[in-house]
Amino acid sequence: MAPGGCAAPRRPAFLLLLVLLVVVLPGLPARADEGARRVVALAPSLSEIVVELGASERLVGVLDGGPRPPGLEHLPSLGRHGQLNLEVLLSLQPDLILLWPDSVGPAMQAQLRGLGIALIEAQPHSFDELAGQLAQIGAALGHRDAGERLAERMRAGARSLAARYARSEPLAVFYQVWDRPMYTLGGRQIVSDALRLCGARNVFADLALPAPQVGVEAVLGRDPAVILVGTPAQAQGWQDWPQLRAVRKRQVWLVPDRGLERPSFQMLAATARLCELLSRAQP
Repeated sequence: MAPGGCAAPRRPAFLLLLVLLVVVLPGLPARADEGARRVVALAPSLSEIVVELGASERLVGVLDGGPRPPGLEHLPSLGRHGQLNLEVLLSLQPDLILLWPDSVGPAMQAQLRGLGIALIEAQPHSFDELAGQLAQIGAALGHRDAGERLAERMRAGARSLAARYARSEPLAVFYQVWDRPMYTLGGRQIVSDALRLCGARNVFADLALPAPQVGVEAVLGRDPAVILVGTPAQAQGWQDWPQLRAVRKRQVWLVPDRGLERPSFQMLAATARLCELLSRAQP
């Protein structure tokens, strides 16, 4: 009997089958592009990618490390680089974790992989890899078209920069991350690929560590034509070493855009600014 005590009318068999297919069968989403609904991003660059894809409403928590992208100020913090609060993460009930592996220690990485929650690891070493991850994350968030558009724009922009700023001999560049102690970036870091697009090369590209510690003697031995630093104080510190080519030529320069260190779509514009700066350098 139907609710209210009335006899249920007979329905054609095909209509019942249609109801079964649309409503009852598991695993059939109401919308083909639904994607993950509750996402946590464990790096500022990953939060930025979600915003760039137009999916910021799906973020429920972020790992902090500098200013947040506009519009994310209200989201719960999961901690800071190297200090993830797993209890807070689990309380948010995410259905997708975006992980930058170096943002947490190996033990925490293993815990995250064992949670049974969908997880995407994103730590690109090149612009091509970053483009692929834009597409991958876009698809996972139900924004496949946006992800593919950003990926194609990233690849096309990288090709354009490489063609415009090519040099017959790459410009030798030292990229300083910190000064006490002194850290640089190894060859597997995506900034090394940004330098390549600008017709330059990282003088420590042969080092495998993401952020190796180096000494002044090592920099002297590689004698870069340009030194890129993060602060005026770091730039001033190199004036004590006039034997360096970069110092003699007055080519100790501030990094023009710290977006170079956040691999998201905005890194393309940051790299264009870097290329423009390096185009003025003498070998």
